[in-house]
Amino acid sequence: MTARLTFILLVALMVCAMALVASQHKARKLYVELQKEQAVAKQMDVEWGQLQLEQGTWGTHARIERIATRELNMRLPAENRVEMVAAPEARP
Repeated sequence: MTARLTFILLVALMVCAMALVASQHKARKLYVELQKEQAVAKQMDVEWGQLQLEQGTWGTHARIERIATRELNMRLPAENRVEMVAAPEARP
């Protein structure tokens, strides 16, 4: 009877040991994947900052006016051609 109990406990010990090894391996794989995803997120943050700077540069008034003047041949209208329109009163 003790031999049978010893064998059962040995089998249970082996199963637990294999489960521990498998769970540690999975945890390591997930940690490596997490690090990769964090690196990707960091790179995207850097790219987002660069895009914000680029958007600010492309949208400056001086650049828009320069393109309108040089490339599109746009000019300010004469003063007698400018008409001011008052905005209607806002109703509460």
